[in-house]
Amino acid sequence: MAARLLFSASGRAASARVDPGPYANGVPDTEYLVHLAIGTPPQPVQLILDTGSDLVWTQCRPCPVCFSRALGPLDPSNSSTFDVLPCSSPVCDNLTWSSCGKHNWGNQTCVYVYAYADGSITTGHLDAETFTFAAADGTGQATVPDLAFGCGLFNNGIFTSNETGIAGFGRGALSLPSQLKVDNFSHCFTAITGSEPSSVLLGLPANLYSDADGAVQSTPLVQNFSSLRAYYLSLKGITVGSTRLPIPESTFALKQDGTGGTIIDSGTGMTTLPQDAYKLVHDAFTAQVRLPVDNATSSSLSRLCFSFSVPRRAKPDVPKLVLHFEGATLDLPRENYMFEFEDAGGSVTCLAINAGDDLTIIGNYQQQNLHVLYDLVRNMLSFVPAQCNRL
Repeated sequence: MAARLLFSASGRAASARVDPGPYANGVPDTEYLVHLAIGTPPQPVQLILDTGSDLVWTQCRPCPVCFSRALGPLDPSNSSTFDVLPCSSPVCDNLTWSSCGKHNWGNQTCVYVYAYADGSITTGHLDAETFTFAAADGTGQATVPDLAFGCGLFNNGIFTSNETGIAGFGRGALSLPSQLKVDNFSHCFTAITGSEPSSVLLGLPANLYSDADGAVQSTPLVQNFSSLRAYYLSLKGITVGSTRLPIPESTFALKQDGTGGTIIDSGTGMTTLPQDAYKLVHDAFTAQVRLPVDNATSSSLSRLCFSFSVPRRAKPDVPKLVLHFEGATLDLPRENYMFEFEDAGGSVTCLAINAGDDLTIIGNYQQQNLHVLYDLVRNMLSFVPAQCNRL
């Protein structure tokens, strides 16, 4: 689909190419990268597509503390449209932490510090630039001026997917959907073990499922006023095989103090469940999979793997895994919750779910070949199985 720029009551619409990040050592904890260009003339960047945060940032020169990438840092001095934002800029007020604090320091540069749940952090200055969105099939592009983004000068953390930064698609005011003022956006991730591209669509028509492989299902987005970045869902339960597990709905529910709950996060690899829920899933798979647990790669608190010996390229049978949301059911295909690799002892198959704290996170591994639409007006999330490389 050609990227196109539309000006209407629903904002400015565009599309961009998305690639799966590197997949190594049989561990599916990777990211999806959205390809954009920043500046005039355009300089390419590749950013983690993250629905769990709102800041858009990339590494910039000069870069005292940066992670090494084949695609070097953005050079603002080479752009005729680069503009450093001062503290007096209203967009600076949308940062969780900035050098401006609660005071209007006039023309002082708006310096930010932005931290992530995995401990990663970026520090730099907030700027405005022209962004170029190019369609995945190369048939068109859209140019949008004056989008706010972070020039990251000090960047530390877990960056392993060839990214130069992160593109926030969350609810916050600094995210791409918010700045473009679109009614909706959608993504359709190809297999994380492959290299085929797909697209992220911003503000394009919501009837996107002509090539879908099933019925479109929808579930409400839940508002958490204590966390304005993430998209919360109402997860009701989990089925393994034919057994609905005895997990209280309160395990996945948002608490009155804003903690807990369930989010869908494209910037997290594998789904994480609260300890009590994970233990029930772990025990159900252990009871239903007719294979020995691989103790060398398993942990009762975080990972479950099984040893197997079958003909090459064959995969052992495992029970179904189904997630029950309010008004919708996600019946996961095998490749969205199991992964295989070889170790010194032979072949191993593992459950792509981890144990975590009281926040349930639906990760990108569970979203492969699933067309996911965020309706920001109706506050609904819709999804349907699809061949994402064909959309």
